[in-house]
Order: sequence, then structure tokens, then C-alpha cells
Amino acid sequence: MDLTYSEEEEDFRARLREWLAATLPTLPPRPDPLDWPGRRAYDTAWQRRLYDAGYAGLHWPADAGGRGATPTQHLIFLEETELAGAPYVGANFVGLLHAGPTIAAEGTREQRARWLPPILRGDEVWCQGFSEPDAGSDLASLRTRAVRDGDTYIVTGSKIWTSHAEVADWCELLVRTEAVSATVPKHRGITWLAMPMNAPGVTVRPLRTLTGTAEFAEMFLDEVRVPVTNRVGDENGGWRVTMVTLSFERGTAFVGEVVACRRTLRALAAAARGNGRWDDQEVRRTLGRLNAEFTALWRLTQWNVSEAQGAGSEGSVPGNGGSVFKLRYSHARQELYDAAARVLGPGSLDLSHDWTLDRLSSLSYTIAAGTSQIQQNIVAERILGLPKGR
Repeated sequence: MDLTYSEEEEDFRARLREWLAATLPTLPPRPDPLDWPGRRAYDTAWQRRLYDAGYAGLHWPADAGGRGATPTQHLIFLEETELAGAPYVGANFVGLLHAGPTIAAEGTREQRARWLPPILRGDEVWCQGFSEPDAGSDLASLRTRAVRDGDTYIVTGSKIWTSHAEVADWCELLVRTEAVSATVPKHRGITWLAMPMNAPGVTVRPLRTLTGTAEFAEMFLDEVRVPVTNRVGDENGGWRVTMVTLSFERGTAFVGEVVACRRTLRALAAAARGNGRWDDQEVRRTLGRLNAEFTALWRLTQWNVSEAQGAGSEGSVPGNGGSVFKLRYSHARQELYDAAARVLGPGSLDLSHDWTLDRLSSLSYTIAAGTSQIQQNIVAERILGLPKGR
């Protein structure tokens, strides 16, 4: 397996670096982290710049409006934009990394034509309506109900941790269209819908996190009417479509953050040398181990990308290797900020410090996109071939 870059790929990297160097100084100041409407405007404007420059949806297939780039070129894009300090996808996260790729893989021609171009241009923002108060890690236990009424579904229920619901135009929504019974296991009877957030009966209540932002929300659905044409995949076949969505969420969605963690680790080592903590043998050992961890995670990412590229068309949907990556990355990120607390001492409690906010944010990573326990089950059953637990 070749983990090096070809001449063509290095040429792509050089042209991207040149564009970033010319473009980033022209961006306006970043908005207040608490101002989500402002952040939406900033993030969608950046997405439009990427679109106009030909860098939007690099890894999406050409027939879905993307550029048909190889997985390796997408990896280079993520690496270089993070190293340059370019804006992250932000409010466009769900559309670009979850809903969009899912629709590209599973949607009809009409659905792809309707939803994919606005996502790529930054015209429309999506949120994710998966988790419920009683169905978080056990997603198959969801209770939000959709009853078929002619050409529409009438949806009633509630969702929680709905990412970017406050500023979203659309929601990738999981609903139950067939009740669980002795003959219908809970993984069946689930359907994947695209729901307009301005539909009557949708109520959004933002949830404030430890960092003070409100990128999540509760969402209440009171007889919301969703056209049947907004269903992606078959009725009662939404669990399979959901696995496609989650494979993207656990695949390359965190790659840029690995680059950011490696940069933070270098800065942390420099801070330790400056404040005398470097003389502590245990601190040096911890930072050295973390350097090995993040180097290994980056190599794992390259391996996953190389495997996907070798799989040809089948590589358009990430495999189970994403669960291995997500499981270890979630814990390594938390360990990084534990080490930062040891290096910075009382300064690590300063809420004006980026590292402090990142540390608070990192607490969610062993829960978001499937808890670590769920990832361990996936690795055990689907990769190691161990028997399923009862």
C-alpha cells in the first residue's frame, strides 16, 4: 500500500496553497462565536468562495455536482486548509459531510438535483434530527412517528442535540413509519426524510453548551407535513440509509481536527519549554506519546483513504475503518487537553483561552457521532468478527 503522494497530487497541493495564500487575507473578521446567524452568514460565504474556486464538494462524484476528486486529493484539501487556518465548514457541517453525501449515494436524480447544488454553493444549511431524549446511543429506539397520509407524512415527536437547527433550512430526519412488534425489530420501520425547517409545526429551542454556544437544539414536531417525495431510500428502509450517513460522519469528518490537534500539540510543547514544565519527565513522556498517537491517527486516515481509493466506485462510502479512527481520536483529543491542563496549570481555566474552550468541547467527542461504547461494538462485531452481545 502506497502512502506517498503522486506528482499530480503534489501539484494539486501547490495550487491549493497558492489559492489559500491569496484568498485568506481578504476574508472579513470572524463573527462572535455566540452569534449563530452571523456565523451562518460567514460560513456560507466561505462555502461560496470554495464553490466559485472549484474546491466545493471535491470528493463528491461529478454526477452529484462535485469535482470527482480522488479521496487523496480530498485529504490534501483538508490538511492544507487546516494548516493555513482557513474557516472550517461550520454551519455547513451537516449538509456537506452528512446529508449531502448521503443524498448523493442514495437519493434519486430529482433529489440530487434539488438539494445538492444549494449545499455546495452554501445557499442552504442542514441540521441533523437523529437523537431523541430516549434514543441517543440506542438510535434504533427512536419514537418520532410519521403516518402516511396520501402524498405526505404527518410527523409528530421530538429530537434533541439537533445540530445547527437554529439556522438550518433543512433537516435530515429519522422517523418511525412502522411500529416495533414481535415481527418488526426496532432497526426496521425507520425512514429517512428531508424536512423543511420552515414547515408549520416545527419548534426549535436552542441548547447552550459548556462553551456558551448554541450549536445544538431541541426540536419539537407537531403534525408536521413532509412530502413523500422527500423520502430518501425506501419506506421502512431508513436504517440502511442511516448507516451510510453515519459512515460519513465517522469517516473523514474529523480529519481536519487531527491536523489541528497536531498543531496544538506542537504549541503545547513550546509552552512547556517556556514555563519550565518541560523539565518534568512525565510531561515529556505524555507529550511524546500523544505525538505518536496523532501521527498514527494521521497514518490511519491515509490508510483508510488509500483503501477507499483502491476500491473504486465502492469507495464512495467510507468503511468500518472510520469507527476505529473515531474511537481512538475521541479519547486522544481529551488526553491532549488533559496534558494541556498539566502544562498550563491555573491558566488552563482561563475561558478566554482557545485551549480551554477546545477542552470543554472535547468532552462531547466520546458521545457525538456514536458513543465510544457503540464504536467498540462496531469494531468487535464488524471488524474482529466477535459475536454480538445479547
